[in-house]
Amino acid sequence: MKLLELLGVFGGLALFLHGMQMMSSGLEAVAGGRMKSILERLTANRFLGVLTGALITAAVQSSSATTVMVVGFVNAGMMTLNQAVWLIMGANVGTTITGLMIALDVGALAPVVAFAGVFLMVFVNQARLRHIGQILAGLGILFIGMDTMSAAMAPLREFPAFLRLMSTLSNPLLGILFGAAFTALIQSSSASVGILQSLAASGVIQFSGAVFVLFGQNIGTCITAVLAALGTSRSAKRATCIHLLFNVIGTVIFTALVLIFPITGLIESLVPGPKAEIAVMHTLFNLATTALLLPLGNYLAKLAVLILPDQEEQRTGEEMRLVYLTPVTAGGKDGGLGVSAIVVDQLRNELRRMLEMARQNVDASFKAVLTRDTAHLERVERREAYVDFLNREISRYVSHLITIETNELGSKKVSGFFTISGNIERISDHADNLAGYTRLLTEREIAFSPAAQEEVGKMQDISLRAVSALLSGEAGHVHWLSQVAQLEQRIDDMTAEFRQAQLVRMREGVCSDEACILYSELLTDFERIGDHVLNIAQELTKAQTTL
Repeated sequence: MKLLELLGVFGGLALFLHGMQMMSSGLEAVAGGRMKSILERLTANRFLGVLTGALITAAVQSSSATTVMVVGFVNAGMMTLNQAVWLIMGANVGTTITGLMIALDVGALAPVVAFAGVFLMVFVNQARLRHIGQILAGLGILFIGMDTMSAAMAPLREFPAFLRLMSTLSNPLLGILFGAAFTALIQSSSASVGILQSLAASGVIQFSGAVFVLFGQNIGTCITAVLAALGTSRSAKRATCIHLLFNVIGTVIFTALVLIFPITGLIESLVPGPKAEIAVMHTLFNLATTALLLPLGNYLAKLAVLILPDQEEQRTGEEMRLVYLTPVTAGGKDGGLGVSAIVVDQLRNELRRMLEMARQNVDASFKAVLTRDTAHLERVERREAYVDFLNREISRYVSHLITIETNELGSKKVSGFFTISGNIERISDHADNLAGYTRLLTEREIAFSPAAQEEVGKMQDISLRAVSALLSGEAGHVHWLSQVAQLEQRIDDMTAEFRQAQLVRMREGVCSDEACILYSELLTDFERIGDHVLNIAQELTKAQTTL
């Protein structure tokens, strides 16, 4: 095989994968932000769930992308394991569309489709139409890449070493292992099935041996979801386990059927052409496995729980970690349908957790000042270190995500979360400052006057009301922002009022110089808490979201 021919194979594969990625990105930009609400409505019923999974996968030309999305939704708590079963089954059905389109020679129209897509992307200003153009261009490039691969593989029939390799794949075990390994390597069952069709069409591999490679490809496609599940919750790992179980069970059943019954001969006699034969077998494999396992879907979920049972928490309560925010893609493949919905929910849950820690710090810091109890101070310092950790990790994640986000609404929300994280961290900083005054009060035996202590109690009350308002279910609405702004203005007014009262006490000699200095610093931190609360509220309203 000449070098140019080999480069043709890799070039065709590159076009195929790039076209698939373009389609996925375009669909994400058009519909990704609505994926959560759509899936919540359609996954309660098993038949609708399977249909939804099939349609999504047919659209993005990748069962891996759909399954990764499902893993992310389960990990984010947006979907139960039982709901995930139906989508995973549907994804396996939907992935057959690529092979069927190749068999029907839809690629003949690829240049026209690609031109139409590029025309919309270049010459149309409306964002939605440009994204639709991206989908069409991706589809056209996908099939141009497949045609390029097919043409480049034809000379393989004259390459003895490759023919010897293909002849060994008639062994069921070797064929399955080869198909699984190759698909895992390129992380695309659609691409690997397309390559198998090209090899069969070129006469390099016989259909009787290709079926075992095909079965293995169904197992190999699970690798992307497996990688995506690393570091996720137990439930998310179980969703990946279900994907593996589905394809392994299907492979065992169909391998046995092919070895016992003349299924391959029957398909060869009824279906014209190697490409169509492989497409029909691929479709039959996934449809039959889905029909067989559909009544047993809940039992499949239970089996995944048995394989991956709940574990006792290994981490101590002191260990700092992200609970919700985990990678939603793997292998360097960022983006994909549903990613916006996944990451927005993950970020929201993580920020809500972070804000709750800051709220606890605000409460504990005022208690520490009022009771002069250093135990409160120690708890505040531990939580403050945790909040700092979360801010670093969330900021790092958001910085990376902004570079690959394609959905405009999702991008605005993600960017807003960056600002929100920083403001939550500043609230906790000011709470830590407040608590720190406890140490000075005790070490230097400084006492606030009864009037000042009463004012500190009022500060505590309104500060907690302001921070707690950010956790309201009405957050993000304009009327809610007005309420938060009123609280922030009340904090400003109280700060001015209490400073004036402090001046009166100073003139009357009620408080000491050191107490006055500390109280003045305390008022500054109190006022800053209100400022950061309003900053967060404004960002939530701009993004029209809640924490």
